[in-house]
Amino acid sequence: MKPIKQHIQKRRKFTEEFKRHIVQEFESGKFTVRELEILYGLAKTNIYRWIYKYSTTHEHGYQVVELKHSSYMKIKDLQKQIKELKEMLADKQIKIELLEKQIEIMETHRGHSKKKPGKKPLSGLDNTKKRGGLK
Repeated sequence: MKPIKQHIQKRRKFTEEFKRHIVQEFESGKFTVRELEILYGLAKTNIYRWIYKYSTTHEHGYQVVELKHSSYMKIKDLQKQIKELKEMLADKQIKIELLEKQIEIMETHRGHSKKKPGKKPLSGLDNTKKRGGLK
């Protein structure tokens, strides 16, 4: 039988500078605890311990509660969509008002331009009668 190789992870020791850097990235909002856990291969318990120890905004004894990343991103996306829809609505309203003004101008313009009595109609019906095409 072959011997089974087991991978034993070596114990890691992190510098205080590294720990403060992780806390700073969390506090700046760049990354969530879960993202830091995956990115650096850290245990979330270590990250939370460092947050409580080195954080300037979170006091020890208070629990850090964060939204799940997907929920946070969903809220941000919905807020962005609302903003875009409001802008689109404002643009459409301006276009509607512009078109209504153009229609108003065209209607007033048509009301002032009346046909002159001696002018022939533009349709070709009178011309076809002369040639004998339509009877």
